[in-house]
Amino acid sequence: MLLLDTSTRRVGVFIDVQNMYYSARNIYGAKVNFGAIVKAAVGNQKLVRAIAYTISTKTGEERPFFEALQAMGIELNTKELLEYDSGHKKGDWDVGITIDVVRMLDMVDVVVMVSGDGDYCSLAEYVKSRGRIFHVVSFRESTSGKLVDVADIYTNLSLDKKAFLIGNVERHRTPQHHLSSSTDTFDDVIAEQVANRALDVPKKPIREEKPTRIEAPKPKQMHIPAAPIAAAISIAPAPSASSTANVPTPIAPMRFNKKPAAPQKSPSFTKVSDGKQGRGRPRKSRPNPNVPQLPMNA
Repeated sequence: MLLLDTSTRRVGVFIDVQNMYYSARNIYGAKVNFGAIVKAAVGNQKLVRAIAYTISTKTGEERPFFEALQAMGIELNTKELLEYDSGHKKGDWDVGITIDVVRMLDMVDVVVMVSGDGDYCSLAEYVKSRGRIFHVVSFRESTSGKLVDVADIYTNLSLDKKAFLIGNVERHRTPQHHLSSSTDTFDDVIAEQVANRALDVPKKPIREEKPTRIEAPKPKQMHIPAAPIAAAISIAPAPSASSTANVPTPIAPMRFNKKPAAPQKSPSFTKVSDGKQGRGRPRKSRPNPNVPQLPMNA
């Protein structure tokens, strides 16, 4: 019987650290051994690149973890955690991982997706359409059923927890019965495992809250004392006949009907014969009796 030789296959490993971290913590209360996962996924094939997509915070508490990944030969792609004013935090690599896989398709023959997120179903279909092998590695309890169905190869890490987990994993129960999930989000898969009794979730006590009665505010009333009002109001005595007799009666002011003055016309000036200005027609010059008159014909 001839076995297929896979030693010439080029493999690219893409690790969704957030998805794997929360899967191991919520299901088994342990940490993930990413170095063992990479070795098991590659096997005897040729590893081209192994990239871990991580989230960094302002406190820098994750630096020892990042250094441990780099010591295993795993590359890091880091993104800062986004914090909104409402208190909501966001840090996911779905789009970034998809873009890197599409860019590296010409360099690899096998794409190993270390994640259980069903959002990579469309990426799996595209990788397979390009003639590549899509290999999914995850914990089955937190993996979307659609992602398992679309994968060419699936590796269930829950079958060998001691090899792929760090910590005491015996204190957590394995799922009693598992239903194939068709959800696309990681939160929905976790919720399904809670319903299947795969996770121990403590129940919070239910507190009965009494309904509060809301009353409309009453309008404020002004309290004014009556004594100042009675003291302020004084009743004047009625005038007697003797007092009114000595009071002179007021004389009404006299009104004069004045006609409005006619507007004055500006005087008109005409030039007289001797070159001086005068009013009206020019006057004829009269002979002076003291001055001798000369004949006109002389």
